[in-house]
Amino acid sequence: MTFSIVGHCTDTDMFGIAISSSSPAVAARCSFARAGVGAVASQNVTDPRLGPHALDLMERGASPSEALSIIERSGSHMAYRQLLAVGRSGESAIYSGGQVLGLWSEAEGRDAAAAGNLLADAGVPEVMLQSFAASTGHLGARLIGALRAGLDAGGEAGPVHSAGLLVVDKQAWPLAELRMDWTEDCPIAALEAAYAVYAPQMNDYVTRALDPRDAPSYGVPGDD
Repeated sequence: MTFSIVGHCTDTDMFGIAISSSSPAVAARCSFARAGVGAVASQNVTDPRLGPHALDLMERGASPSEALSIIERSGSHMAYRQLLAVGRSGESAIYSGGQVLGLWSEAEGRDAAAAGNLLADAGVPEVMLQSFAASTGHLGARLIGALRAGLDAGGEAGPVHSAGLLVVDKQAWPLAELRMDWTEDCPIAALEAAYAVYAPQMNDYVTRALDPRDAPSYGVPGDD
């Protein structure tokens, strides 16, 4: 019920995920990233415990493929899970169990991995990966662009209703966490619109957290 991409920016060392689904609130249940460690998507019949588990293993030194191998052996009902991970070295890895739903496929490369289930076309993840590899600019924009490319290549077999972007940088909290939890319209278009508003202010919110004295005006009535 989901297609997603995890990515790493070699210039900034940021990590992130872009994801969409016919199910509600997909990003709230499936997206995980940790500054300086990596990014993980846990999807299909989702077990949200697997994302933090994989990141814990990677933080302790496991590669993405080692982390997913450990989880494959130790996790519960793993035949129903689909996991994507990318780490500090740029290595990516994917695990897709034997009970993943519908038409599913996966594609992995340097600094990114994409996968989906209940897809309209098996080529969707490869299109997403190629879009990411060919793109430049901020990681958030690249991930959303790859998600859009996946939708244009067919996306899910049915309409999608939720989407999200998660990006981490140097701080313990997300640099960007944008979610469209449910819409009858296109959630990826809504995500693109939200990112266009948020991106110019993104770094200002970090400044406001670290030192409000250096923060620019909030730009709202009453804020001089």
